[in-house]
Amino acid sequence: MTGGEIAALIAAIAFAVLVLGLVYVLFKVAKMVSELNTTVEEANKSLSTITKDADLLLIEVEGLLNKSNVTLDDVNGKLGLTDPLFKAVGDLGESVSSLNHSTRNLSSHLASVSKRGASIGIAKKVGSTMSRDRRK
Repeated sequence: MTGGEIAALIAAIAFAVLVLGLVYVLFKVAKMVSELNTTVEEANKSLSTITKDADLLLIEVEGLLNKSNVTLDDVNGKLGLTDPLFKAVGDLGESVSSLNHSTRNLSSHLASVSKRGASIGIAKKVGSTMSRDRRK
């Protein structure tokens, strides 16, 4: 064998080793691509399931929000009906305050009349005091 043949043989063996290495790498890449395809398919299935579940949840949430709005409108309507009650209670408070003021005025007036020793009847004094308070 000549030097050229030995060099060609070494080159052929090196090329065969290189080809075998590339074949090994290609098989590994093919296996990895296959696993990647499986993972992508599972992810797509999971995403599809999650999307369906999310759609169902959104429909239920929308129904709950609608019911909440109806309930809130009902509560607001019922609270609106209590406004006259609170107005009446406020008017009653003003009336009681006015009555207390009139009673104080009557008491102080009667006390001053009794101190002066006036002989005017109590009924007349009460009537005039009440009519004067009404004019105010």
